[in-house]
Amino acid sequence: MEEEKARNKFKRVCVFCGSNSGHRKVFSDAALELGNELVKRKIDLVYGGGSVGLMGLISQTVYNGGCHVLGIIPKALMPLEISGETVGEVRTVSDMHERKAAMAREADAFIALPGGYGTMEELLEMITWSQLGIHKKTVGLLNVDGYYNSLLALFDNGVEEGFIKPGARHIIISAPTAKELLEKMEQYTPSHEHVAPHESWQMEQLGDYPKQLNAQ
Repeated sequence: MEEEKARNKFKRVCVFCGSNSGHRKVFSDAALELGNELVKRKIDLVYGGGSVGLMGLISQTVYNGGCHVLGIIPKALMPLEISGETVGEVRTVSDMHERKAAMAREADAFIALPGGYGTMEELLEMITWSQLGIHKKTVGLLNVDGYYNSLLALFDNGVEEGFIKPGARHIIISAPTAKELLEKMEQYTPSHEHVAPHESWQMEQLGDYPKQLNAQ
């Protein structure tokens, strides 16, 4: 019963990932694996709206598996990140800030696959928002073949040097496989203190985002 409850913890997960596939097949395999694990758990996908790279692989996998796919993409990136037919629902927004706010608002949790600056920036912002108390959602990192080892080591160094609180280091959950990551995320309970009370966040630039989260 408890295991079933944990498995039903997330209805929709936001996945941050690259619009490139990387040089090695292991990254594409990981995107497919994560997509299949989401389908297995009947979890819908929120993502950056592109049809190329890892974004295209995971969105097609989840869509083919019968789950809902919501892509959120700035108008300026449509010619660059969409090639051919898109899958599921595509929502266009005006800029990157609106994209991130919409993705965060729509999802119950976040997972980052390997990616570049954009993927890392999205991941770090969700970690920061959790630390600040803007959201209470789980943040996962799929550390494929050690891709994010250096980033995780940087976080550890931040704790050692006094810039990251030990409790806040545990905001990010990492694992080498999709199955292990989702299992850890389903069992996760936040232990860090928020910088400001969750209910105090009223940020007009995020529209109704904090208000909607306050109801959760």
